[in-house]
Amino acid sequence: MQAFTVHKGLVAPMDRANVDTDAIIPKQFLKSIARTGFGQNLFDEWRYLDKGEPGQDPASRKPNPDFVLNQPRYAGASVLLARKNFGCGSSREHAPWALDQYGFRAIIAPSYADIFFNNCFKNGLLPIVLPEEVVSRLFDEVYGFVGYQLTIDLPRQVVVKPDGSEIPFEVQAFRKYCLVNGFDDIGLTLRHADKIKAFEAERIARMPWLAHREL
Repeated sequence: MQAFTVHKGLVAPMDRANVDTDAIIPKQFLKSIARTGFGQNLFDEWRYLDKGEPGQDPASRKPNPDFVLNQPRYAGASVLLARKNFGCGSSREHAPWALDQYGFRAIIAPSYADIFFNNCFKNGLLPIVLPEEVVSRLFDEVYGFVGYQLTIDLPRQVVVKPDGSEIPFEVQAFRKYCLVNGFDDIGLTLRHADKIKAFEAERIARMPWLAHREL
């Protein structure tokens, strides 16, 4: 998992409340668990005017010029600004996969659906919770200034605005530890690889019959 320490990026505004996971990555794209290739179908039904299918070449699609991510000023955005209850709906882990693979490293919103919120941390995506009035002011600033960027300093737990002012945010200590070090659940386990190997070797030495079994 990619570590998250300090990230500076262009902000894209998703000015809708209750964005559900089927809007983030529609159900027809859930046939793969390979964890790759989902970014091109992020917000598919909003990004395109035609219906998308798995394996379809994005170059053959008809983009919706009114959708925020298709507007040139937000090209390359890596921070998503959203409204309350982002990521509601089904529990599909494909949603944070799609956001990450599109290029987003962090989301800022007043609230999130619980399962989506947890899945973000497990996949290297930082979901930041800020008060609704603070998020509303950020929307105003993003709309008011082309090229609006934010710096997210996870070790210090602050969002730094272009004028240098800082907005503090809370994050659970263990989740912060995992993100800063790039540890997903497997990575956490592999920290103890030497102990695991030593245990397996000692167990086989005591019970050698475990090393052989009939197929």
